[in-house]
Amino acid sequence: MLSILTTLQAKGRVTAPELAEACEVSVRTIYRDIDALAASGVPVYADRGADGGYRLLDGYRVRLNGLSQSEAGALFLAGLPGPAAALGLDAAMIAASNKLMAALPANLRDDAGRMQERFHLDAPGWFGEAEQPEHLRTVAGAVLRGTLIEIRYQSWRAQKQRRVAPLGLVLKGGSWYLAGQVDGSVRTYRIARVLDCTALDDRFTRPADFDLAAYWQNATLRMEAELHPNVATVRLSPLGAKLLNALSQPYVRTRTQLDDTADADGWRIARIPIGRTSWHAASELLRLGPEAEVLEPAELRDTIAEMTRMMAARYDNALTP
Repeated sequence: MLSILTTLQAKGRVTAPELAEACEVSVRTIYRDIDALAASGVPVYADRGADGGYRLLDGYRVRLNGLSQSEAGALFLAGLPGPAAALGLDAAMIAASNKLMAALPANLRDDAGRMQERFHLDAPGWFGEAEQPEHLRTVAGAVLRGTLIEIRYQSWRAQKQRRVAPLGLVLKGGSWYLAGQVDGSVRTYRIARVLDCTALDDRFTRPADFDLAAYWQNATLRMEAELHPNVATVRLSPLGAKLLNALSQPYVRTRTQLDDTADADGWRIARIPIGRTSWHAASELLRLGPEAEVLEPAELRDTIAEMTRMMAARYDNALTP
């Protein structure tokens, strides 16, 4: 019945079959539990017709064991103590977790305790550290309030002054990013590059069709494609193919085309996405060492040949007595 109540509160009008599927019970059980909720004083009503279903009286809300607004929001970061602290929600997260734990039956409380003891999420990638941007909390507050911010931002080329409508925050590999609307278009800003940030009182109208998760997925794919606009034809040894799979970025790994057939030595031809410049592409492919040979483009092959000649000469000089 608690599941029915929270589902109705979260979704509004819901049909009996939908409730039955969500609660994994029969429709008959839903009818019985709805009657029990109504008898206990919960204002639940049934709307007839094709678009009908059960709903709660407009304005009716139930609070789970006294959770405050910030505590309820912190539950979504319960597995991320580091990011919760960065956003200023660490105390709220602890309070919300304690209240939720107290609300659970004893047997479920033991299971929840074991989950906390035995599972941990470490957001940053290997050998990386989570950023602690100076202006993260200011930006996060504006995101929640729906108010504009004025930022001074260090881009790759120059510093820029922008008035931004902050639509959402994303934590990626230990780094925080802002999806912000400027002049009608949504752009991505790395919070660590925000040099100054002023929260304004001016509110903005959030685009009704904006989906943060969908935007981020499309933005990252677009950025990866822009960073790897060219293709190199490379001959790989069996070890080279394994090294490419282990060392390359996900975008490169998933878009590399590796021939099924191998030559007499077991080497295969691969078409690999590479960066705009030969130097950038060479620096990535040199990680494969002698297990890879670039066939095309000729400019990249020449760059790698020149870089390896210079490296060999430097080491030869170092070894000469």
